[in-house]
Amino acid sequence: MENNQQQTGKCIIFSAPSGAGKTTIVRALLARMDELAFSISACSRAPRANEIHKEDYYFLGVDLFKEEIADGSFIEWEEVYKDHFYGTLKHEVDRLWAENKVVVFDVDVYGGINLKKYFGDSALSVFIQPPSIEVLEERLRNRKTETEDKIKTRMEKAGEELSKSVHFDKVVVNNDLELTIAEVEGMIKEYIKE
Repeated sequence: MENNQQQTGKCIIFSAPSGAGKTTIVRALLARMDELAFSISACSRAPRANEIHKEDYYFLGVDLFKEEIADGSFIEWEEVYKDHFYGTLKHEVDRLWAENKVVVFDVDVYGGINLKKYFGDSALSVFIQPPSIEVLEERLRNRKTETEDKIKTRMEKAGEELSKSVHFDKVVVNNDLELTIAEVEGMIKEYIKE
């Protein structure tokens, strides 16, 4: 994945297995740090009950997502599960950089690796790790948004994703949410100052 774009800002990339707490951490940081702005990812799935188009994701559906791939609209994209696409739209990053914001990504592990390759030193990549695989499964079950089959699929994928943490600049174990948020906030402030 070549970076053909002129870099105009910095990025923070958050990745983790589903259920590790990454989205909760990202939301807390966005509320605390005015210099950050969330990059809204695109996906092919339908919104969940509490999700809003152009706030949580750009909900494109499978056909439109494939059209955007063909048009070269993505920095990166991934077919995470069969016909479940996620990706980062170029225009979204340009929009946030135009507002002089540090762009924050909340993406799956492969998306995080691809974004880091694309942005290089213009990005700090952070892998949020659960304290254990058992805690991860418990968190997924407590969400009550996943079927048993989805939980099984996510747990199978989690082992593979955990092995990819070596591709990230920082690995943070989310054992205590408030401590994790404070630790990551310190890392970001240090990175932004560079």
